[in-house]
Amino acid sequence: MKKAKIVAGISWAFFCLILIIILFPGLTGLSNSVSKLPFMKLNPRYTGGEIGNQIISAGCTLDIRKPVFNGFLKERSSGFVQLDWHGSLPEIIKDSIDYDHDGKNDFCILIDRNNLKTVLDPISNKVKSVAVSTQTSYGWAVRVRLIK
Repeated sequence: MKKAKIVAGISWAFFCLILIIILFPGLTGLSNSVSKLPFMKLNPRYTGGEIGNQIISAGCTLDIRKPVFNGFLKERSSGFVQLDWHGSLPEIIKDSIDYDHDGKNDFCILIDRNNLKTVLDPISNKVKSVAVSTQTSYGWAVRVRLIK
């Protein structure tokens, strides 16, 4: 009986090894097709959220994304709004932002790209601080912390 268990275990391990070797080249195609299913989407905490407003000026585009407050089970009391500048950016970026589309500016932001400094001037009491300000492959991105 003991020999039968050992032979069965070795046979099972060998079968699984062969199965993995056969399936391994197809995993890339499988993962790509699964990622395109309608229920598969990236969390907005990683992507920055959906684009809520786009401001186009000479040579530069500003994408103001929708605020992100999502959590695992329910919405959080704190979140962020992400700003993305694309195109040929000036050395100093200065913009007034209305992220919630209520017709009033919520904060002003000044970015000195040479010295890598970002200054936030909050106008709304929902705006707290700069979470991230960084150069990206497409231009510049800033995340501003918010509370509900």
